[in-house]
Amino acid sequence: MITKRIIPCLDVRDGRVVKGVNFEGLRDVSSPVELGEFYSRCGADELVFYDITASSDGRRIFTDILKEVASRIFIPLTVGGGIRSIEDFDRVLKCGADKVSVNSGAIQNPDLISQAAEKYGSQCVVISADIKRVNGEYRVFARGGRDDTGKEAIGWIRQCVENGAGEVVVNSIDTDGVKQGFDLSMLRAVCDAVNVPVIASGGAGSAQDFVTLFEAVPEVSAGLAASIFHFGEVSIADLKQLLSQNNINVRYTK
Repeated sequence: MITKRIIPCLDVRDGRVVKGVNFEGLRDVSSPVELGEFYSRCGADELVFYDITASSDGRRIFTDILKEVASRIFIPLTVGGGIRSIEDFDRVLKCGADKVSVNSGAIQNPDLISQAAEKYGSQCVVISADIKRVNGEYRVFARGGRDDTGKEAIGWIRQCVENGAGEVVVNSIDTDGVKQGFDLSMLRAVCDAVNVPVIASGGAGSAQDFVTLFEAVPEVSAGLAASIFHFGEVSIADLKQLLSQNNINVRYTK
């Protein structure tokens, strides 16, 4: 049985972790270094670091903060935000990232995925898709959920995987921060379209939401969340215990 992963997400703006609802109304949470250390100690399987305004501001990721986070944790680190070139991949990997997440940069330059996969391997390339329903269609958004690209999401994700992306993060803008559960229908559609690991993001409001996720869409490899972990509403240890009690395979750390 494949082990399911639990992944906290650090949405970083101006060097601080923030959280909002539907990608809006951001409020300050904590230091990314302190939170990263905490999650590394508490049994998280991986950590995601998104510099959420790098793309919209047209700048690079804050490498000094990223280096410090990477030096303090002992779990795999995925980094995204403002990734527009192979040079950006190289810089972020040299800062300590294990995987690089790309969204807007791949929309602007679809060849970026194949170039990165060829140079660093597919296992290093993550396509992060911010998706929202528009007139009954799953639509890809860019620049941190600000811009509707007009691209149909499922076909776009399939294309990215065909070009070499080794993992997909599905960010549902409709359910982000709402805490009413993951977007199961969207996740089913993505899992049916690709044969690489799919990470569910957006909507977790309780530990039970993760049980529902893995039972309803067993192809999903991991559940990603932010606020329920940041604000102490759910502990990773308690969540993994609940998942295990429901016969969902997870990794325990001592």
